[in-house]
Amino acid sequence: MIEEKIQRNVFEVANLHDPDDLGYWRGRSYIERIETMEFMRKAMFGHDRVSARLQRVLTIAELKQN
Repeated sequence: MIEEKIQRNVFEVANLHDPDDLGYWRGRSYIERIETMEFMRKAMFGHDRVSARLQRVLTIAELKQN
């Protein structure tokens, strides 16, 4: 699992179309990619910001018999 440590005093500009970066992420497992995306989401929005404002709604629809 990725350690959640953020250095907020570092600024870096990256080219998102860099072929080396693409090759790096294609070489990672899908678990590592998902963990990284979750880490970036938490870094940007916090731990509970998204789940606190979403409400789940369930609607049951009955099918008509022909």
